[in-house]
Amino acid sequence: MSGDIPVTVFRARQRRACEERLLVLTAVGVVGEVVPSYGEFLLQVDAQDAAYAARHLAQYEAENRSPPPPPPAPVFKPHAWVGCAAYVAVLLGVPYAMSNGLVRLDAFDLGTLDCARVQAGEWWRAWTALTLHLDGPHLAANLGAGVWFGYLAGRQIGSGTAWLLTVTGAALANLAEGLTGPPGHSAVGASTAVFTALGLMSAYSWRERLHLPQHWGRRWGPLVAGVILLGWTGSAGEGTDLVAHLAGFTTGALLGVAAAAGPFRRLLARVPGWLAGGVALGEIALAWLIALRS
Repeated sequence: MSGDIPVTVFRARQRRACEERLLVLTAVGVVGEVVPSYGEFLLQVDAQDAAYAARHLAQYEAENRSPPPPPPAPVFKPHAWVGCAAYVAVLLGVPYAMSNGLVRLDAFDLGTLDCARVQAGEWWRAWTALTLHLDGPHLAANLGAGVWFGYLAGRQIGSGTAWLLTVTGAALANLAEGLTGPPGHSAVGASTAVFTALGLMSAYSWRERLHLPQHWGRRWGPLVAGVILLGWTGSAGEGTDLVAHLAGFTTGALLGVAAAAGPFRRLLARVPGWLAGGVALGEIALAWLIALRS
């Protein structure tokens, strides 16, 4: 070192740490010295080299920083299949009751999401329309997609809670469509619930990852994947109700964010799964009871 006043660019309790960094500086042509000082060691260089040395040491620290610990493995809830079984039972049970004369002959018309009727006050159609389908392929598609997304959401949130949020969110999306759609518009099908479940699990996973020390791509991955699936599966087919699918996904996403954070999460944690699932079934049953008595 020259006769200039030395500048300390690093300090540590262990001499070895200073010597390691001295080797880094020596490799880039900076002359330094390790000196003891009151229970610690200082790495000093000439004042004229201090800025250059500090940059190289900062780069060294960044390259050798320990990677963040991996996030904890997700804890999956048991019995996710129970809610899926109930979903299948409802979607098959309603057409069975209609085709075998167990309910009124005009039950299908009473349950359709008829915008004019909804705007006239028949709010229950937002729930009953979720259980109606135009034909076998329509029903089969919603059975398959609903079981898959519902199962994944149930593993994350709990079967009963996931289906309560799915049914409620889908009905709210239907209600919004019914209240804002043209009076001549009508719709049926569980696809709104299918995309509500997709939005629910996507946003729930995103909100749970938000605080983890991960690359932004990993944190936002679930939500981005959900939007891609919405665009891929929610816009295909003739006569697809894009508004209902988008509304369902959006409602589910909002509920997913709420369910993963804050007091709403603590509230849901106190509700038994069987009770939440029972309320979801009760919503459908009550809506049909009102519809058949209207």
